[in-house]
Amino acid sequence: MTEEQPAVVVIDDDPSVRKALDRLLRSVGLEARLFASTEEFLASELTDSPTCIVLDVRLPGESGLALQRDLAAANNRLPIIFITAYGDIPMSVQAMKAGAVEFLAKPFRDQELLDAIHLALEKDRARRAEDREKAQLRERFDTLTAREREVMALVVAGRLNKQIAAELGISETTAKIHRGQVMRKMRAAGLVELVRMADQLGAAESKS
Repeated sequence: MTEEQPAVVVIDDDPSVRKALDRLLRSVGLEARLFASTEEFLASELTDSPTCIVLDVRLPGESGLALQRDLAAANNRLPIIFITAYGDIPMSVQAMKAGAVEFLAKPFRDQELLDAIHLALEKDRARRAEDREKAQLRERFDTLTAREREVMALVVAGRLNKQIAAELGISETTAKIHRGQVMRKMRAAGLVELVRMADQLGAAESKS
């Protein structure tokens, strides 16, 4: 399966900046999606491909920093690169603490921005791959019966078949069969991999 064309969202109220960034991004083979305000961006639909946002701090209506907060509150984890002609150290610290990839003061060098964009797109690729893996794990976990889920929890806690049988009031043979079903359905090659899968599922549950 080939990856869709990466996209860079540019949100800046200055038409000349949008035009210059559009030209720069297209010169290196990146798709640019241009918006004059955060409201305009929020009314649009994003493609399902690696994406990052190049975001001006000062905008008409909602500011760039406010958009960063709103996206985080909505669990939208698109990487953000801030650009501004009016930045200061407290503002940049606030943005970086909230997860921004970079905070660039205008005028900046083209290569500075391109380096930040490539880093942000790699972060989004990794995040998307992790999300896909977690979704696949969840699908496999959902195929387990209630008893198999109990057995899985005991297996990852380090219990032996004999101990599992005693705790669940079943025979050791039945515990062994359930354990084998868990490994097969979860497609785990061994105990270490099953523990890693359980950790990923637990992390996903805590974020939902």
